[in-house]
Amino acid sequence: MSPALQTLRRVFGFDAFRGAQAEIVDHMVSGGDALVLMPTGGGKSLCYQLPALLRPGVAVVVSPLIALMQDQVDALRQAGVRAAFLNSSLDREAAMDVEQALRTDQLDLIYVAPERLLTTLFLAQLDQLERSGKLALFAIDEAHCVSQWGHDFRPEYIQLAVLHQRWPSVPRIALTATADQLTRREIIERLGLQTARIFVASFDRPNIRYSVVERDNPRRQLLDFLSGHRGEAGIVYCLSRRKVDETAEWLGQQGITALPYHAGLDQSIRQQNQQRFQREEGVVMVATIAFGMGIDKPDVRFVAHLDLPKSLEAYYQETGRAGRDGEPAEAWMTYGLNDVVIHRNRIEESVSGEEQKRVERGKLDALLAWCETMQCRRRGLLSYFGEEAGACGNCDTCIDPPESWDGTVAAQKAMSAALRTGQRFGVGHLIDVLRGKATEKVRQFEHDQLPTFGAGADLDDGRWRSVFRQLLAAGLLRADVAAFGALKLTDAARPVLKGEQQLGLRRQAPRRGAKGKESAPATRRSGVEAVLDDAGQRLFDSLRLWRTETARSQGVPAYVILHDRSLREIANRRPSNQAELLEIPGIGQAKADRYAEALLQLVA
Repeated sequence: MSPALQTLRRVFGFDAFRGAQAEIVDHMVSGGDALVLMPTGGGKSLCYQLPALLRPGVAVVVSPLIALMQDQVDALRQAGVRAAFLNSSLDREAAMDVEQALRTDQLDLIYVAPERLLTTLFLAQLDQLERSGKLALFAIDEAHCVSQWGHDFRPEYIQLAVLHQRWPSVPRIALTATADQLTRREIIERLGLQTARIFVASFDRPNIRYSVVERDNPRRQLLDFLSGHRGEAGIVYCLSRRKVDETAEWLGQQGITALPYHAGLDQSIRQQNQQRFQREEGVVMVATIAFGMGIDKPDVRFVAHLDLPKSLEAYYQETGRAGRDGEPAEAWMTYGLNDVVIHRNRIEESVSGEEQKRVERGKLDALLAWCETMQCRRRGLLSYFGEEAGACGNCDTCIDPPESWDGTVAAQKAMSAALRTGQRFGVGHLIDVLRGKATEKVRQFEHDQLPTFGAGADLDDGRWRSVFRQLLAAGLLRADVAAFGALKLTDAARPVLKGEQQLGLRRQAPRRGAKGKESAPATRRSGVEAVLDDAGQRLFDSLRLWRTETARSQGVPAYVILHDRSLREIANRRPSNQAELLEIPGIGQAKADRYAEALLQLVA
């Protein structure tokens, strides 16, 4: 057995590597640089944690989120790894203790924020470690933060090129759970990873079911969705701070434990709410995108979007926070015309240069096309990241395929209405004209005298909104920011308007079966799964209660003690001694030494 595999078994309690982990670990141990693109829950952390234990000295892990370093370090310490973090949350005395441990070879890994790493003092400390041969490697987590065109740009990440410039012989590994081709190139260029070996794992998360619904009554739709996830942890994303606060309060009134999180809240409240989400069972976090990057909670059962994210890359990153334990999870989103207008307005009104705006428009267009697709959602999502896949059978378009219809005539009517009203009006007014509603505004502009007035009476408001939304998604119409969202035709509209090109549109098929996870197939990641009988379920419940009490007494999240998968295997196998306990996935020597007595007593 190789030293890497022995360490994996002894420390982390796993018998085998997953995917390219073994290759990455060997590459790092031998001193090579690497760029690792691997989905959330795919085992990125082991790719630097194991080399840190196998190479002499300390590994320096750069992480952008101070709030999560504590939990990451707690998890390593539970496994018997000498780990610490150094950031602004520590008081002076605690920081000095960590620095002393760093100087005296008492750490295997140290987590630092990029701002702390780039200080003159810390760089000097690293110089001393490197001179004495005690600098094992640099790990740059969430490496997509280096991209100025990405959704999580952090300016200080660009300065991390100093790692290669100052210590060229120390191996570096940059890791991210998502990066399109443009972002990958930027990571390589800005971090000086031109000679690094690139490892790209499959971006598929087969345990996540993807669903997108047309926005009708979003609160009712959200509550229907959450009815299948009662008592489970999840995240609800909203576009604005106000909507976050209102949604969290409303969910609380519906009997759901929901907490708000956004940059406008006092930092102490944000930290308190995040800690509750991390450490309590069944908490729903309602948040803006300020929340989530680096979330290490494995049992998030759903991620819901009440508003459209900025790009497919952002969507993949956000939904990837669900189901990190490999258990079934859901990514659900409600989407409407207003989302399109808001995002286009934000792009055009930003102070970004024209080139960046062009990139952002392209990313938004790709997301809109994905929302309106009639093909497998997982296939389209993976295709965006350059990966081919067949139909998955675990998304809304596979389970309940939408119908298509020839929307050419409807599209011609919609675009004619926009043209004949001077391309100066938004969707609501155009629908009134098409449906023959003689509102005060319609009469004021004499649009009740147009040939298109009443020409679309055969479709209701909802169907017309779907038509306009798909025309926007297809790039035949655009929302003019300067004209308050007025719809204007693009050059691509001409062939359809003239009848030279047919246009198929999506029509949602009637939904069948229950909402929520009860109608989801039992899709699971390949691995060890136990189906428990009644006695096993009772034991599993007792083990979870023990885990909750143990975690509370230590002030750490429950999953840091043991994951549900490990508890389920204990309940299924019923180990009778410590040697058998060590055969349970996720239980290494340190955890067995610490918890064997309590666990075996529960099993007996």
